[in-house]
Amino acid sequence: MIKYLGSKRALIGWITGVVQQIHALAPIRTVVDLFSGSARVAHALKAQGYFVHANDHNAYAYVLAQALVEADRDDYPPECVQPILETLMQLPPRRGWFTETYCEQARYFRPENGARIEAIRESIESYNDPLLRAILLTSLMLAADRVDSTTGLQMAYLKQWAPRAYKPLKLQYPPLLAGAGKAYQEDALALASSLEADLFYLDPPYNQHSYLANYHVWETLVLWDCPDTYGVACKRVDVKHRKSPFNSRAQACEAMAYLVHQIRAPHLLVSFNDEGYLTREEIEAILGEWGYVVHFERPYKRYVGALIGVYNPRGEKVGQVSHTRNHEWLFLATKQKAVWAGLMRGN
Repeated sequence: MIKYLGSKRALIGWITGVVQQIHALAPIRTVVDLFSGSARVAHALKAQGYFVHANDHNAYAYVLAQALVEADRDDYPPECVQPILETLMQLPPRRGWFTETYCEQARYFRPENGARIEAIRESIESYNDPLLRAILLTSLMLAADRVDSTTGLQMAYLKQWAPRAYKPLKLQYPPLLAGAGKAYQEDALALASSLEADLFYLDPPYNQHSYLANYHVWETLVLWDCPDTYGVACKRVDVKHRKSPFNSRAQACEAMAYLVHQIRAPHLLVSFNDEGYLTREEIEAILGEWGYVVHFERPYKRYVGALIGVYNPRGEKVGQVSHTRNHEWLFLATKQKAVWAGLMRGN
């Protein structure tokens, strides 16, 4: 999976464990992940046998969900996909807009890898099968992520090339799973009321940091639209206006309340932390109007960029570490009092 701020890589076992506890009390078959991001949680839930609906408004996240949630490994097995990846790997490098922008003007990738990314991406454009195309794009994103020169965010790049940036780009078969799922690219606030499932999982943006701004290079790699850019970091100009209400302190609480009341499911699991715009009390009040609430909490090491200081777009250190740990929260709201009572006994 790609490096991702807000990724639940180290929390997957905790999250899926809570889902398993709910399942033991009231069987779950279908799950909706309305803010799927890197698709890590949706992928893990699909691996446990649930039918997962994964949604995200950003194009790169939609592609990841298509490959890691919707695509069935049995339909796109390694023996069919790997020869395509090997063919793409043999393409001669192609220096163009992507290489000039993200390897020379900005320094996210070494130019030799940028030119290989560019040649491969241009070739992928010719594939018409949307799921195969998503699988190939996911392989390319994962490959590019392994040779980038950032701390895991595309708000900036490192002043000196990261050691991994010198490694040659290599496409690999993505971690596809057998079975069905469904990917969407919609506004969560608009989509929620049209879906129905046994459990909804919500992991909305916590604060002012936009996922589009943090991963604008992936958005451009997927859209392949050569957008106008701004600043030293060469961000897409649409980063300035493609904002979520969850990125606004003034709008976040109202947006969460509206979203929760659109949901049609017996169970709702919300992931948040103590660095977000919403307090524990505000979240519990919103969920308390919807169902019975159980709260789970654990300490968590902050993302790598927060552990090494604050950097400007040129990769120069301009600030110190404030704190290295936060507290991750899970809130389970359920319409079923017996489920609430069972979880309270085990919490």
